Amino acid sequence: MAIIGLSYRYLERLTGADRETILKRLPMIGSEVERIEEDHADVEFFPNRPDLFSVEGVARAMRGFLGIETGLPKYSVKSSGIAFTIDPALAGIRPCLGSAIIRNVSFDDESILSVMALQEALHWAVGRGRSKVAIGIHDFDTVTPPFHYTASPRSRKFVPLDFTKELTLDGILAEHPKGRDYAKIVKDFPRFPLITDDEDNVCSFPPIINGERTRVTTKTKNILLDVTGTDQRAVNVAANIICTAMAEAGATIESVEISGVATPSLAPIERTVSVRECCALIGADLTAPQMAELLEKMRFGARPVGADRVRVQVPCYRADIMHDWDLFEDVAIAYGYENFDVQVPPTFSIGKEHPVNTVATQVRTILAGLGYLEMMPFTLTNERVLFDYLQRPRSPQTLHLMHPISEEYTVVRTEILPLLLEMLRVNRHRELPQRLFATGDVVADLQTTQRLAAVSTNPAADFSEAYACVDAVLRELGIAYCAEVSADAAFIEGRRADIIAGNKKVGVFGEIHPAVLTAFELEHPVAAFEIDLRAVPGYPFH
Repeated sequence: MAIIGLSYRYLERLTGADRETILKRLPMIGSEVERIEEDHADVEFFPNRPDLFSVEGVARAMRGFLGIETGLPKYSVKSSGIAFTIDPALAGIRPCLGSAIIRNVSFDDESILSVMALQEALHWAVGRGRSKVAIGIHDFDTVTPPFHYTASPRSRKFVPLDFTKELTLDGILAEHPKGRDYAKIVKDFPRFPLITDDEDNVCSFPPIINGERTRVTTKTKNILLDVTGTDQRAVNVAANIICTAMAEAGATIESVEISGVATPSLAPIERTVSVRECCALIGADLTAPQMAELLEKMRFGARPVGADRVRVQVPCYRADIMHDWDLFEDVAIAYGYENFDVQVPPTFSIGKEHPVNTVATQVRTILAGLGYLEMMPFTLTNERVLFDYLQRPRSPQTLHLMHPISEEYTVVRTEILPLLLEMLRVNRHRELPQRLFATGDVVADLQTTQRLAAVSTNPAADFSEAYACVDAVLRELGIAYCAEVSADAAFIEGRRADIIAGNKKVGVFGEIHPAVLTAFELEHPVAAFEIDLRAVPGYPFH
C-alpha cells in the first residue's frame, strides 16, 4: 500500500472543492484516510492505482467523482524536436527508455514535494524498488540537447545530487546513500547506464542518482524527464503518470524522439464493453446511457453504442485497466457502494475455525505472552536469503517461480527464520531489544506445511535465551521433546541444538553464527528458533 501526503491547500486549489468534502468522499473511490493533520492528510491507496499517488492525480479523480469535471481528460503533446539516442551496449543492462520535455512548470514547495513523492511511490509500485523502472527529473535549462543514454565505463566521474565533489560511478555506489541502497541493481554489470547531454554533462546515473547539475528547484521552469528500465510497458506507464500529473498542474508536454519514435503518447485506448455483463456482475440495473455517465464520473470517455454496448476511452495513465471487469469495478464505485441493496446470501452455512488456524492462534497467544511481536513476512523470497546467507546448502525441494518479476522474489519460502532475520536487518536502526515471531505456510517438495520461527536481538542474546523460549513454547503446546547436538551452520557451534520429538527432528534453536549476522548486516547477537508445527499433538496434517 502507498501512503500519500495530500496538502489541503494544493488539493483544494486543484480540485475546486473544500477539504471536508474531499476527505469525506475519498474513501468511496477505494482509499483510506490514515491521518488527518493540520495542513495535510495521509491517505492510503492500493498499488494498482499509481495514478493516484500524487495530489494532482487525486484532484483529477475527485473532480470527476464529485461531478465537478467529468469525462476523459485530454492532454496535447507537441513535438520538441529533440532526440534521445540509446547505446546498443545497454541491451543486456537496462535497455528501455522513455522521455519527455515538460515546459511551463510553476513549482512551489507543495508541488515539488508532490512530484518527488510521486516519483518515489512509482519507484515502489511500478519500478519494483527501481530495478524495473527508475525515474529522473531534471532542470532542462541546465543542459544542452540532444541527449544520450549510454553504457559508461565505471571510472566516469560526476557530481551526484546532494554532493559537492566528483565521484566515479563505482565511488557513488560505495559512498552515496542512494548508491549503497541500490548498488545491487547494477553492481555486477561491466558498464553502467548513464544519461548525458550533447556537451557530455551528466544528467543521471540510472537507477541510482541524478547529477547535482540538473537539480530541480522552485526556480525550475522546464523539465527533462527520463524513465529507464527493463520493461518498456512499465517505463511508458511511469512516464505517462508523471506527464499527466504535471499537465494537471498547468504544464505543457512535448515529445522526444527515441529510436525514431515520438514519446510519450498520451492517447487513450478504446474498448467496447457489455452493459448486460456489467449489471450481472455488480448487481445494478443500468441502461447504456447510465453506465456511460458513471464511467465519465471516473474520468473515462464513454458513449452508448446500442442498447447493450458502451464504447470506452481509457486514459493513458490507467495502467490497471486490463479486463472489462476492471471497468465494471469503476462503474460500481461511481454508482456508490452505499447505494447497493443489502441482501442476505442465498446460501447459508455455519463456519468454524480451521484446525490449522486453531494451532496458529494458540502459538500467537504464547509468543505474545513471552514478549514477542508478530510479523507477517512475504511468502516469496530468493535462495540467497533462504540458504546462502544462512550458510545452508540450497535444497532441491525448493519451489521456483516460472516467471519471477524480480530477482528478489524467485522462490516460495521453505523456512521462516531467514525472513525474520531480514526483518531485523530492515529495523536495525530501531531500539533494542527486538523480539519478533512469525507463523505460517512453507512449501517444500510441493508440500505445504506450517512453521513457527522467532528471533531475539539484544546485546545479551544467547543460547540460553533461545533454549528458555523454546522450552516454554513446546511445554505450552504439549510437545514432549529432547535437545540434541546440531550441525546447522546457521548457528554457532556449541551454541545450537536440534529439537527432537517422536524420534524426528522438528526444529532447531541456538545463537546465530557471526557470518550470518554479517550477511544480514546485524551488529548484535541473535537468539533464534524454528519449529515444524506438525509436531503439535493432534495436528490435523502430518
